[in-house]
Amino acid sequence: MNIKFKLITYIIVTLMFMACTDDNHTNKTIPHPKEDLISEKVDALIKIMTLKEKIGQMNQYNGFWDVTGPVPNEGDAEEKYEHLKNGLVGSMLSVRGTKAVRAVQKIAVEESRLGIPLIIGFDVIHGYKTLSPIPLAEAASWDLEAIERSAQVAAAEASAAGINWTFAPMVDISRDPRWGRVMEGAGEDPFLGSKIAVARVRGFQGDDLSAVNTIAACAKHFAAYGFSEAGKEYNTVDIGNSTLHNIALPPFKATVDANVKTLMNAFNELDGVPATGNKYLLRDILKNKWGFKGFVISDWASIKELVVWGYAKDNKDAAKMAALAGSDMDMESHIYVFELEQLVKDGSIDEEIIDDAVSRILTVKFELGLFDDPYRYCDEIREKEVINSPEHLDAVLDMAKKSIVLLKNENHLLPLKKEGQNIALIGALANEKNSPLGSWRIASKDSTGVSVLEGMQNYKGNHLVYKKGTDVTIGSTQFINELNINNTDKSGFKDAIDAAKKADVVVMVLGEHGFQSGEARSRTDIDLPGVQQELLEEVYKVNKNIVLVLNNGRPLTINWADKHIPAILETWQLGTQAGNAVAQVLYGDYNPSGKLPMTFPRNVGQIPIYYNYKNTGRPISDTNNPNLVFWSHYSDVENTPLYPFGHGLSYTTFKYENLVLNKKTFDINESVHISVNVTNTGKVTGKEVVQLYIRDLVASTTRPVKELKEFELIELQAGETKTVNFVLNKASLGFYNNQGDFIIEPGEFEIFVGGSSYTSLDTRFELELF
Repeated sequence: MNIKFKLITYIIVTLMFMACTDDNHTNKTIPHPKEDLISEKVDALIKIMTLKEKIGQMNQYNGFWDVTGPVPNEGDAEEKYEHLKNGLVGSMLSVRGTKAVRAVQKIAVEESRLGIPLIIGFDVIHGYKTLSPIPLAEAASWDLEAIERSAQVAAAEASAAGINWTFAPMVDISRDPRWGRVMEGAGEDPFLGSKIAVARVRGFQGDDLSAVNTIAACAKHFAAYGFSEAGKEYNTVDIGNSTLHNIALPPFKATVDANVKTLMNAFNELDGVPATGNKYLLRDILKNKWGFKGFVISDWASIKELVVWGYAKDNKDAAKMAALAGSDMDMESHIYVFELEQLVKDGSIDEEIIDDAVSRILTVKFELGLFDDPYRYCDEIREKEVINSPEHLDAVLDMAKKSIVLLKNENHLLPLKKEGQNIALIGALANEKNSPLGSWRIASKDSTGVSVLEGMQNYKGNHLVYKKGTDVTIGSTQFINELNINNTDKSGFKDAIDAAKKADVVVMVLGEHGFQSGEARSRTDIDLPGVQQELLEEVYKVNKNIVLVLNNGRPLTINWADKHIPAILETWQLGTQAGNAVAQVLYGDYNPSGKLPMTFPRNVGQIPIYYNYKNTGRPISDTNNPNLVFWSHYSDVENTPLYPFGHGLSYTTFKYENLVLNKKTFDINESVHISVNVTNTGKVTGKEVVQLYIRDLVASTTRPVKELKEFELIELQAGETKTVNFVLNKASLGFYNNQGDFIIEPGEFEIFVGGSSYTSLDTRFELELF
C-alpha cells in the first residue's frame, strides 16, 4: 500500500475515532457490525472530500485508451485522463486484464489527491472467457443450483481478470420474442424470473463480496424494458400499473431482497417519464419503499438521452433530473462531472443528494475490499490459473446439457443409435464454432466454441457425412447492419439433398446466428432466416427421418417444422461446450430435461403471447361451435401457442396422479399444503420439472388464468414414484394492487399441477377470514 493510501486510511480512522468519542455518540461502548464500520468509514471519507471529488465518484468512463501504452495527449481522451488522475472518475468499464486494470487503478490511487480506488465494471453476461449458455437457455434448465454455479464461474474468471462488477443479471420480463434481448433474460414469467435472478446474484456476489472470486452484481434494466412496444429496441413502454407491479417489478424486488449491490436504469420511458429520470421508480419504489442500499447506474449515455426524449431541455437540465430522480452514477454521458457542481452551487440540487449517491458508491467499494487493497483483483498468476480451467469447462458443459429442451420426438427417433447408422449432418450452423458462443461475450475469443460436427465426431460408431446446404453468416463486424440474414445461396442444396437420400437419419442444425439476437437485434420475422426453411423442406422430400436441432436466441416460428419434422431439439446458443452438449443429448448420454421459459408462437401475429393471460369478458371457448363468433380469438389461427411455457419432453415419460390438499378451507394466514405423485413410466432415468400454478378466481383486480407459484426439479429411475410436496403461503396467494401494495384476499382458488403450463391435474380450495 502506498504512502498516500496509508495517509487517507489514517485520516478516516481518526475521524471515526473522533465521532466515537463525541458525547452525543450513542454506541461508543458497543462493538459495531461490519456494515456499521463501513458506514462510519464512508461518512469520514465524505467529510474530507471536495464537492468536485464527490461528483467525480458519480462519473463512469469507458476504457478510452490502451492503458498499457502511452498516455493520450489530445482530444476527449486527454481530458478523461486528467479527470482520472484528479479523482474525478469513480468507475471505469470495459477495462479488462490484470495489467490494464492495475494501470488505471494505479493512476486513481497513486496520482489523485485522495487515492480513492476505482470500481471496474464489465458486461459479464453468460461468462467471461469460458462461456455458459445464453441466459434464456440457462433459464430453460429451471435448475437454480446450476444457474448459480454458472454465475460463480463467470465471477471467478472476471475477477481473475481484474473486474469487480458485472452489468448482470438482466431480469427484464418479456412476452415478445421479436425483442432481441430476450436472449439475455429469463423469459416471460415473474416467479421463475425472480428465482433465477436471485440465483445469479448469489452466484456473482457469493457470501462475501470482499472475496477475490466474487463480483458485485447489477440488476437491469429498471424497469419494464422488456415491454418495449412491437419488440423494437430502445422503444417506448406503455403498460398499466397491474402489469408493472405484478409482472415487471417482482424480479427486481427479489434481487433487492437478495442484497444486489447495484441496479441499472432502463432505456425506455414509463408513463411518459424516461426511466433514468423517473423519481417514482428510483426514489419512491426502489430506495424508499424497498429500502435498496446499493447504487443506481445509468445505462450507456441514458442521462444525456433525457434531452433526446424531450424530457430535459439541455445537459444541465438532464443532470438535475437524473440526480434528483435517484440515478447515482453516470455511465458515459459526461454530464454529471461537468454539470452537477454548478447545480449544487446555485441551489438547484441539495448537496445531500450528492452525498447520498457518493455514500452508496463508496460503500460498495469498501464492501469489495478495494480500500483494503486496491490491487486485490490484479493477480496475474491467478488470472492464468483460473480462466478456461478444466473445472470451468466441466461446469459450462453441465449447464449446457441442462438447458436443452426436447420439443418433439415422434416414434422415438431420438436418441440416435451409437452404431450402425448412416447419418447426414446438414446446416452451416452444424460446423459453426463462433455462433454457438451467442451474443454478449465480448471478452471471449471468437470461434472457440465446440461445433455440433465436432461433438458428433466424438461418437465413432456411425458413418457421419456433413454438408453445409446454405450459409447463415455475418460480415466482418458484430453489428446488426453487417449481418447477412437474407442469404439466398442455394448452391449447396444438391449436395445436402444427395447426402440425405443415402442417410438413415438426417440431423439438420438450423436457426439464427449468435449475433442475430441480443441488444439492437430486434426482428419482425422470427422464422428461420435466409433460405433455411426451403432447405428443410427440400431435404424432407427425400428423407422424413429428420432431427431438427435449433440454434437460436429467441423463440422462433417453426409451424411447418412442428407439423412435419418428427424430432425437434431446442438447443439455443450453448456457449463454449455447445457441440459436446448437443451430441451427448442426441446420442442419449444425457436425457434432456429442459422446459421452455418462453412461449413459442405459431406466427408473429400472435405476439405478444404468454401463458398467464387474463380471462377477458368473452374468454377463449373450449367448444368447436363454428357459429360462435363473438369471443376472444383470431379468425385465421387458433389461440393456442405452438409450444406453451413450461413445455419440454424427455426420453422417458411421466405420469401425474393423486393431487391432494391437506384440507379444502383455509384461514387467510394459514399455509396450503399440496402433494402430488409423479411416476417415471418409461424405461430410462429422467428428470422432470414439476410445476404448480394457481388461479385466483375472483379478486379486486382481475387475475391471470394461471400463475406459476412453485416448481421442483426431480429425478426418477424407471418405474419410480415420488411424492412431491408444495407449500403455498401468503406470499404465494397474494398480489400487488394498482398502488403497488401487496395484498391477499379471501376467495376461491384453483390449483394446477403438471409438466407444463398445460397442466394435467387440478383442484380447488377456499381462503377465508375466520
